[in-house]
Amino acid sequence: MDDEDDHEFSHSIVLDYFKQAETTFEDMDIALEAKNLRELSRLGHFLKGSSAAIGLRKVKATCEKIQNIGNCKDGENVLTVKDALSRIIPLLPQVKAEYFEAEEYLKTFYEEQEGR
Repeated sequence: MDDEDDHEFSHSIVLDYFKQAETTFEDMDIALEAKNLRELSRLGHFLKGSSAAIGLRKVKATCEKIQNIGNCKDGENVLTVKDALSRIIPLLPQVKAEYFEAEEYLKTFYEEQEGR
């Protein structure tokens, strides 16, 4: 994706992802407050895809859980709305923590690359 000595292209993609993720987390908080499982599922699906595209496996996996549980599914099990909401509540802080860990790593990586 990048030249060996130049990471400008991937850096711009990662910076766009950061903005996108922050907005998506805000929207997820609003959807959770409104108990809107359909929107939580949609947002989980959206962030899952962009997280996968830049290789953030933990964030992708947790977003996939949010997507599925938002559809009231947990594997083969069908969930009630109440159960789905109770399972999503702890996943939001988890995915945010996973994101912030990855964000710090990526920011450090790109700062080191610029210092070369």
